[in-house]
Amino acid sequence: MAIDPNHMEHDMGTDPNQLSRRERQIMEVIYARGRATAAEVLERLPDPPSYSAVRAMLRILEGKGHLVHESDGPRYVFLPTTPREQARETALRGMIHTFFGGSPENAVAALLDLDDELDADALERLAERIADARKEGR
Repeated sequence: MAIDPNHMEHDMGTDPNQLSRRERQIMEVIYARGRATAAEVLERLPDPPSYSAVRAMLRILEGKGHLVHESDGPRYVFLPTTPREQARETALRGMIHTFFGGSPENAVAALLDLDDELDADALERLAERIADARKEGR
């Protein structure tokens, strides 16, 4: 299968909104805390890299526009630039585009196929949300 470079807008190298696994982990730490230093991020990462690697990734995330920093004496404290809900929506839209051909319906169907993950109460809540969306004309 040939890869068309003109249709790779979600490639990590060309889309600054795409984050690597480690960058996502760092953002999760910062969103959970609201703000964090490199040392605070490092102590909460699974299988943590070196301190200098964390600092480098924080600078990369800042360069991509996901973080800003404030000085706190000799330390930098990093804060997210985007509210968590907005970042979640952007990530979800990217996932739907990448893995489900841009179809929210296919994404929901895939979730429903994970039958061991959804109990009757969860299915009922989803049905209610679908009914609400229909009432709102979505």
